[in-house]
Amino acid sequence: MIWESFGSVVLGLALSWAALRSLPDRLPSVRAVFLTGALGALFGAYLTHSALGTGHPVATLAGAVFVGTVTLSLLIRPRSRRLARSAAAQ
Repeated sequence: MIWESFGSVVLGLALSWAALRSLPDRLPSVRAVFLTGALGALFGAYLTHSALGTGHPVATLAGAVFVGTVTLSLLIRPRSRRLARSAAAQ
C-alpha cells in the first residue's frame, strides 16, 4: 500500500504538470493545481484500493489517475471573454 500511495502521488503530480503545460491561463495558482492533483490521485488510490482490495496495483493506480484527472478538471476556468450586455441592461 505504501508503494501504491507513493505512485499515486507521483502520477497526480505528473497530471498536474501536464495540465499546467497545456492550460496555463485557465488554471489557478501552480501551488493549488499541484496540491489538487496529488490529493485527488491519493484519494483515488484509496478509493480504488478499498473497493478492490489488495493485489490489484495496476487497477489502483488507474483509479488514482482517473480521480486525479476528474479533480483537476474541476479547477479549469472558462475562457476569458467579454460578456455582451443586452439592450435592456444598458
